[in-house]
Amino acid sequence: MSTTASSSLPATMRGVYLPGDSTASVRSVAVPEPGPGQVLLRVGAAGICGSDIGYIYREHKTHRGIEGPAYRGVIASHEPSGTVVATGPGVRAFGVGDRVVVYHIAGCGRCDVCRRGYFINCASPERAAYGWQRDGAAADYLVADESTLIPLPDELSFVDGALIACGFGTAYEGIRRIGVSGDDDLLVVGLGPVGLAAGMIGRGRGARRVIGVELSEERRAWADRLGVFDATVAPEEAGPVVAELTGGQGTSTAIDCSGSRPGRSTAIEHLAEWGRLSLVGEGGTLETEVSDALLHKQVTIFASWVTSLPAMSELARSLVRWGMRPESVVSDRYALSDADTAFRLAAGAGRGKVVLVPDLDD
Repeated sequence: MSTTASSSLPATMRGVYLPGDSTASVRSVAVPEPGPGQVLLRVGAAGICGSDIGYIYREHKTHRGIEGPAYRGVIASHEPSGTVVATGPGVRAFGVGDRVVVYHIAGCGRCDVCRRGYFINCASPERAAYGWQRDGAAADYLVADESTLIPLPDELSFVDGALIACGFGTAYEGIRRIGVSGDDDLLVVGLGPVGLAAGMIGRGRGARRVIGVELSEERRAWADRLGVFDATVAPEEAGPVVAELTGGQGTSTAIDCSGSRPGRSTAIEHLAEWGRLSLVGEGGTLETEVSDALLHKQVTIFASWVTSLPAMSELARSLVRWGMRPESVVSDRYALSDADTAFRLAAGAGRGKVVLVPDLDD
């Protein structure tokens, strides 16, 4: 193959597939070759995302802009990080041995949103998401477009990088949109992996107080160990705690990561006047009284879907500056050979993030 390789590569590798019946299947497949503008990565870590569970693992579903199931029977996981082991023709910015994070969608590269780095919003038929329409990270090796790579700082692990690739990027965009700073208190509703990321990022950006709201007692306990939340409470306890910590004003910023109608209502209810609300949780509906809850409080609502390639690169550098490690939200790590167990746990009521680490099999 027309590449530069750091060492001889095997002919076959393992890849994890999701049949859509709440199982994960590990198969032996050929190691792919990078084409023009592409690299071959030795995967360091692959995250399991909530969208993998809702749209692929349990049942193959469609979503906006896609006809038929969004998953095309490829190797799973859109949260990749790893090391470049081979390069295809024309690759210039990255070389063998580089540690990278992969932005999880490859766009056409020519439309307005792609030029701004928001490949997630590319409407071209060429758009393909890793783990959905093209092979993803739940494998020993992954072919990735150079245009989707960002450097993984030496201070961060491959597990850190896999989490940046989607969950932390999603949280970062939501926090950026509402401009969280040292002038703000932040309410985080839903303390799954994205909510934990939002709390960490809010703290990193200087929020005075970070308050978490979560139904699950186990998840609240997991969040408490991160040391970034001033309080974690059940929804019915949120009112008194928010009032006490904010002098009765409510929080100036809130982010809903629950994707639920009650969660979004909780976020709106506890916003202060002139508050800013970020919606990043997928699914569900938004139902609210308008006048008192929104108009009279002068509330601004933002909605965002992942982040841009430049912002993701900025996030990786910021995490180093803040001294924060995304892998701290990981509760369970599994080898590729245990992928079925890993996906079953991620689909249940786990404490934190579940990741696949191919080297655990070595």
